Amino acid sequence: MNLLRLLASRLGQALLLVLAVVVLNFALVHSAPGDPVETIAGASGGMSDELKAELRQSYGLDKPLPVQLGVYLSRVARLDLGYSYFFNLPVVDLITERIPATLLLVLSSVVCAFLLGTGIGVLAARKPNGLLSQTITVLSLVGFAAPVFWTGIMLVILFASVLPIFPVSDMRSIDGSSEGIAGMLDVAWHLVLPTLTLSLVYLAHYSRLARASMLEVMGSDFIRTARAKGLADRVVLYKHALRNAILPVVTVLGLQFGNVLAGAILVETVFNWPGLGRLAFESVLRRDYPTILGVLLLSAIVVLVMNMLTDLCYRLVDPRIQKR
Repeated sequence: MNLLRLLASRLGQALLLVLAVVVLNFALVHSAPGDPVETIAGASGGMSDELKAELRQSYGLDKPLPVQLGVYLSRVARLDLGYSYFFNLPVVDLITERIPATLLLVLSSVVCAFLLGTGIGVLAARKPNGLLSQTITVLSLVGFAAPVFWTGIMLVILFASVLPIFPVSDMRSIDGSSEGIAGMLDVAWHLVLPTLTLSLVYLAHYSRLARASMLEVMGSDFIRTARAKGLADRVVLYKHALRNAILPVVTVLGLQFGNVLAGAILVETVFNWPGLGRLAFESVLRRDYPTILGVLLLSAIVVLVMNMLTDLCYRLVDPRIQKR
């Protein structure tokens, strides 16, 4: 029953936050310099003033900003995100088409960073003053300090000219099979470098966090009690210590999901990955307001959902929170 009350409370807060995000995004996007009609006119090689006025009227840009906001809120309430100025397609269709590619990239990066980062942190915590631990610490600092776009560009240079092993552009090969197991393997082969680029910085973060958390837990009284009972080191480490040490990593994993989405925009641009990040980048350049707002709204909803799931996972992992 406490869980149901918690979900109802979180859903109410999430709806208010989504409303605030929609209003704020609308105000920021429309206050940015640039005119969608002028951008379209420049891309088409010129346009008469009469046609520009007709476009502004058809897009609703001739109305006052509060009126435009009211119209947009009514559409969002009906799950209608409008039409793209540039692609001339429903924004919902554009987003739906790009979601699978972004989810594949983001989820593979998160899983890779979480599993490898936690495992590396646990290994480093076993002998905190050993050579392996010091090496992991140095590599983690380098990975954490390197910007995502810089890492992607370096990997493109390395694997495009020096070691042409992995593809550095697109999601599928032009002449490759797009069906069955061959198509899945082709996508996985193209996914290697984008996943590596996006996961490196978070892998470094999770490894350092897991190492510090493991060192703190290993000095706790219940760990000394478990050792005094004669339990094997492997049981103490993975059954008792890791379950408590992983809590901060799970929390950061959920809270940083929005950062992963932001990093996906850079990674998709560098590797020409056909996802929401590249759609957002193209829409910003073309002043495509409906598409920008649609991508921002979806990103906000995903972050809110991930925060709620993190809270629930935290309660499942830590029995002490279940009683609250």
